[in-house]
Amino acid sequence: MTAPAHTPPLPPPPLTGSARLWGTLALSAATFMNVLDTSIANVSLPAIAGDLGVSPTQGTWVITSFAVANAIAVPLTGWLSQRFGQVRLFVASVALFVIASLLCGLAPNMTLLIAARALQGFVAGPMIPLSQSLLLSSYPRALAGLAMAMWSMTTLIAPVMGPLLGGWITDNMTWPWIFYINVPVGIAAVVVTWGIFHQRETERRALPIDSIGLALLVIWVGAMQVMLDIGKEHDWFESPWVVACGLVALVGLVAFVVWERGEDHPVVDLALFRIRNFWAGALATSVGYGLFFGNVVLLPLWLQQYMGYTATQAGEVMAPVGLLAMVLSPLVGKNIAKVDPRRFATLAFLVFALVLWMRSNFNTQADLATIMVPTIIQGVAMAFFFIPLVTITLSGIAPDRIPAASGLSNFMRITAGAVGTSVTTTLWERRASLHHAQLTEGLHQGHLPFTQALQGLQAGGLTPEQALAQVERLVNQQAFMLAANDIFYASALLFLLLIPLVWLAHPTRAASGSADAAAGAH
Repeated sequence: MTAPAHTPPLPPPPLTGSARLWGTLALSAATFMNVLDTSIANVSLPAIAGDLGVSPTQGTWVITSFAVANAIAVPLTGWLSQRFGQVRLFVASVALFVIASLLCGLAPNMTLLIAARALQGFVAGPMIPLSQSLLLSSYPRALAGLAMAMWSMTTLIAPVMGPLLGGWITDNMTWPWIFYINVPVGIAAVVVTWGIFHQRETERRALPIDSIGLALLVIWVGAMQVMLDIGKEHDWFESPWVVACGLVALVGLVAFVVWERGEDHPVVDLALFRIRNFWAGALATSVGYGLFFGNVVLLPLWLQQYMGYTATQAGEVMAPVGLLAMVLSPLVGKNIAKVDPRRFATLAFLVFALVLWMRSNFNTQADLATIMVPTIIQGVAMAFFFIPLVTITLSGIAPDRIPAASGLSNFMRITAGAVGTSVTTTLWERRASLHHAQLTEGLHQGHLPFTQALQGLQAGGLTPEQALAQVERLVNQQAFMLAANDIFYASALLFLLLIPLVWLAHPTRAASGSADAAAGAH
């Protein structure tokens, strides 16, 4: 980087009193709205597809288009914020997000809905990293941990609330309202954020556009996201289409890395990976979030498909996950300057492993209390997850590189979430097929327990065909239960394996990472 030597302007002082409170609420509301939209449409897909006259498979592009555009935009945050200023970019992103949400709700057909979702995903990209940066700039160094606690609660609770809120809206209203609810929240966030932060704009630099780097980024990220989203329905690499997407993503990634390393003004600052704390923290965050998100998707799917829960009931089971997180996150934030964040992150991974081990012992007779207990305990892990790992990731990074570092680490996290979802659901179905085959091996007419079971069902008034269908349903339920147990157990082990990765980072104090971020936010 050959930027001319100059003294950057001093950052403005932290906000105080009501300005800090309202600024925190506005930034958190915008972040919550953004993260919510990554999962809120999932449970509404059947309603959307039916209303617009397309197949459920075509309906999945409502999610894919958002994910692809979002994944492309997030790593551009550092470059865009230097070009336009952090405050202007954030306010413009939220305003355009509101407009895109309105267009989504008004879309008369699937083509326009997908286009509006792609716009929504793209303008959402800078919102999370910039909300992080602006929030840190609002707090004094001593309270930087508390600022991160406020921010992390929204990013962890929103994915869980998405299906709950989406299910309730779909059941009680019409699907466009999952997008319309963004409008008042977004408008309020724009007004309050601009009113408080417009005089705290960051320095702007007229950086040249790395058009080749941008084009390569769009190609490889777009191909990878499409591969992840269509892989399961096309049996992954058995499909030439999926293979083609995978090859394009791989070649595009290699070309992108080679090009960016030789570029004076790269669109993504890959030099950040030379910093040990950045790559160790970002990798631990990404893999941990991928495991977390994969299981967040799996649990409601199992409850709805094989335990007889409605979408709303499944959402209610997931909702308590945020209770302990909300209570403990401020405590973590206040104490992170006094405790090695690696210790907090280790505790988070241990609790995640415990929760998933408890779930690996579920059976088809599990009652509500049995299912809820691990979910409530998971709130502890969530409180100790984000704040320490963000602290580790951003520690020791120059102030003017904080937005780029935050954008790149969030890109890795979002991508890992998509990978985690795809891998988890695919493995679940494949393990279920294996367990189904094993369970049915001994089921034949000469098998006494099987024959007795059929006779018992027929004695209860079922026809032979109905009795066989009932046995098949029970076997299927058991197969998917055993498959879910396998996924939960494997995820628990992987969380334990993440602990050494955290300890590869250099020791740091929260004040170094978070306060640098705070200072560098402006």
